[in-house]
Amino acid sequence: MTFFYKERKLILAIESSCDETSVAVIENGDQILSNIVASQVKSHRRFGGVVPEVASRHHVEEITLCIEDALMEAEVGPADLSGVAVTYGPGLVGALLIGISAAKAFAWAHDLPLIPVNHMSGHIYAAHFVEPLQFPLMALLVSGGHTELVYMKETGSFEIIGETRDDAAGEAYDKVGRVLGLSYPSGKEIDTLAHLGQDTYHFPRAMMKEDNYDFSFSGLKSSFINTVHNAQQREEALSIENLAASFQASVIDVLVDKTIRACKEYPVKQLVMAGGVAANQGLRERLSQEIADQLPETTFIVPPLRLCGDNAAMIGAAAFVEAEKGHLADAHLNAEPSLSFKTIGQ
Repeated sequence: MTFFYKERKLILAIESSCDETSVAVIENGDQILSNIVASQVKSHRRFGGVVPEVASRHHVEEITLCIEDALMEAEVGPADLSGVAVTYGPGLVGALLIGISAAKAFAWAHDLPLIPVNHMSGHIYAAHFVEPLQFPLMALLVSGGHTELVYMKETGSFEIIGETRDDAAGEAYDKVGRVLGLSYPSGKEIDTLAHLGQDTYHFPRAMMKEDNYDFSFSGLKSSFINTVHNAQQREEALSIENLAASFQASVIDVLVDKTIRACKEYPVKQLVMAGGVAANQGLRERLSQEIADQLPETTFIVPPLRLCGDNAAMIGAAAFVEAEKGHLADAHLNAEPSLSFKTIGQ
């Protein structure tokens, strides 16, 4: 028997892995009826990063309101739904547990199936709102907590072929932003400054020429910090635009080089770039150009800006795949903060 036994295929999706409380109603896996996002950025900005305890408290305050708003905006009720999807990892354990508890309670109260979703698969399936995914495909996931290349032979199949060995790209952006005195999160501001400057500082391109698809950004971060601190000690003036441009050029060079090489070794029909850093305009433009020049047969897909950050719509899209495969959970579902895809070779 098919999972979707009702006339309309509707899933209520909940996302609370970090600092966004989000609830969405998704129809047929590719139509967003509502996507409510309660951001906590202002609360965490004074700390220069996400504080787990603060994040959890905000989720408790917002989750019920977001569920009500999502159903109201979608103009549906619990009786119209086919299931409830929720992120169960990776992420902050306290934050995840708030979303999971809410999803369990809602599913139990309305006798609905519970669908567990990997947060990172959600980022990939956000591209499904742009156009249908075709396999095999390669996904470049770049966010504050993850930087990895994921190969998908078929829908619902994920294999990591390369990942960061230390800092994620988004994490490096935020750490560099703090050194420059920028507000949190710093990615958008650094991207804007980078378009005004030149790569004059020539920071290292770590691991770019190594025969693998792994990344490393801690050395770049250290080189950047040392450059700034040494100049301050010598009372030398630095160009913040050139610093931003040089930092971003290093990140983009490594990400693009390894992604293009991976797409050549693993012939794919599509390349999906997803995650918070996928909103970076410099990275979007460069990767789009390289794909057009070197892999004209490969389609490059990036979710719209509003779906690059954490949101429940992407969780709903991924949930349709999990539901069709019969991957359901019961009341024993727990948070898995270190949840990961399978790594090729392991």
